Amino acid sequence: MSKQTVLGRVTQLAKANINALLDQAEDPQKMLDQLIRDYSANITEAEEAVAATIGNLRLMEQDHQEDVAAAKEWGGKALAASRKADELRSGGQTAEADRFDNLAKVALGRQLQSEKEATTAEPTIAAQTEVVSRLRTGLDQMKGKLGELQAKRDELVARATSARAQNRMMDAVKSIDVLDPTSELSRFEDKVRREEARAMGKQELAASSLDAQFEQLDALGDSAEVEARLAALKG
Repeated sequence: MSKQTVLGRVTQLAKANINALLDQAEDPQKMLDQLIRDYSANITEAEEAVAATIGNLRLMEQDHQEDVAAAKEWGGKALAASRKADELRSGGQTAEADRFDNLAKVALGRQLQSEKEATTAEPTIAAQTEVVSRLRTGLDQMKGKLGELQAKRDELVARATSARAQNRMMDAVKSIDVLDPTSELSRFEDKVRREEARAMGKQELAASSLDAQFEQLDALGDSAEVEARLAALKG
């Protein structure tokens, strides 16, 4: 996949509106998990693209520096050959002077070639430098988005866990509603009240029986008193 394709996708993902995506999702947590996987995969691919682009850029920069250095070196050789030719020519050594002038021309040709190669590489180096800069910026933005995604996922999971706990609590409270006549607690309370009523009935019954016995005892006492008084009268 080309660097430009990677750059386009990185830029698109870095500008993605996460909140808008979540609003459209039927299952936000599932979408967040998928987005995290996509961003992680694209970050890895973008890092590889950045590394490869930087490597190529550094090679081109080295070649450019070598061409600039070569142009300077050939220029120096051309100057030295030309001066030598002038020196020889002033001494009457025309043939030898021509030879050094020819060497100067060769050196100037090499200098020109190196300068052209350096000049030709400069726009490509500038373009690749721009690509690296944009990839790095997009990569940093994607890493920021990934952190945002992970934070939103953690928040969503925490909210879902809290909601489930609250629902379980409300279901538990509803199941033991003391105002519900069909609840176990209400039936147990009715059973206790019936037992209490039965005990009260037995107490009342026992009390009634005891009162009757004491009434009989009182009646026997009165009869004995009457007999005693009658005997006293007769005596």
